[in-house]
Amino acid sequence: MARERVFEPVIDQHDTWLAVNPVQGCPKGCAYCYLTDLGLTRTKPAVLATPEETIAQLLAHRYYHPDLVLALYTCTDALATPATRAHLTALLDALGDSAIRNPVCLITKCAVPDDVVDCITRNRAAGLPVLVYLSYSGLGADIEQGIDRSALRANFPRLHAAGVPVIHYWRPALPQNSTPAVIEHVMEWAARYAMCSVAVGTKVKPSALDQITGLWPELADPNLDPRVADSVWPRSTWDWLRHLPDRYGDHPVFQTNSCALAHVLGRADRAGVWNTPTCLDANRCPAPQRTRCRRTIPHQRPVTETDVAQHLARLGHPHLPYTLSPATRTVVLDQPLQLRDRHNLAQVLAVTVRSPEDPSERYWPGRLSGGQPLIIDPQP
Repeated sequence: MARERVFEPVIDQHDTWLAVNPVQGCPKGCAYCYLTDLGLTRTKPAVLATPEETIAQLLAHRYYHPDLVLALYTCTDALATPATRAHLTALLDALGDSAIRNPVCLITKCAVPDDVVDCITRNRAAGLPVLVYLSYSGLGADIEQGIDRSALRANFPRLHAAGVPVIHYWRPALPQNSTPAVIEHVMEWAARYAMCSVAVGTKVKPSALDQITGLWPELADPNLDPRVADSVWPRSTWDWLRHLPDRYGDHPVFQTNSCALAHVLGRADRAGVWNTPTCLDANRCPAPQRTRCRRTIPHQRPVTETDVAQHLARLGHPHLPYTLSPATRTVVLDQPLQLRDRHNLAQVLAVTVRSPEDPSERYWPGRLSGGQPLIIDPQP
């Protein structure tokens, strides 16, 4: 029996970027996909907005800000079908013809054909900053069903040769891709062509525990709750990243997407990561990027009570009580606020936002609420 499909907003705010989802639903069947419980995997993609309608909704949306990164098609893989590819190229051309110059990222596991490469390079030349995340983690067809791994690997040199910035998206970390052989196979290839890697553990949203424990039975341990962790890692992957072999010394590896984007876009951190344990101990950040953050962040424009009040009003919360600590750029809310609104407030004002958790929240708060990585040792 077909599952009922639950669509996400066409314009939505995630923890790293502004998501733009005019097409939703994916024909692929990745077992870990966060779209599974929404009925949006193994299904024909549905067009919810034309490219022109998408841009109109984006510019009119309360979340829009010219400094935010736009992530296109996070509720599908836009390279998966001819129809979605046509929508993608039309949207990129429409963005290129518009006044919008937000950085744009596209995330895919599918082959990137010549016409899409040409479209990306054409719009980059017109001044639209487009980059590509290639999601390649070494998982097999039993988990990532419908993915052509040879075509995925071939994307790396083709995009690199075309001058398209590539971020290697190494996620999720599962026991199945945590062996040294798999890790080395992935990294030997990706490090040749990508500007950096983003290594992300498994994220477990509140409604997906059964889905993930089907892949990783150890997470069903009643003494664990992976839903409150920032991310979940096999010990072997975690240790490999902590002791990165010297041959990858020049290849940046981040655990935070915001830092990878800052590095690729030539920006300083705006997500409150700089000089934290994640910055100092987890991210393998190149020296020029650390210098950029060290020189830029102390001189950010101060955030004021007026800034916070005005943006909360824009988000539809004009009377929400809060406390601002200007020195630490921290906003503490007295009442629960949806994650998407908290993320937008944080990104637009470059502040840290704390608030009580909304019990109806469907997504993982992770690091935003102080969640820490959960490291799982192998079973004896």
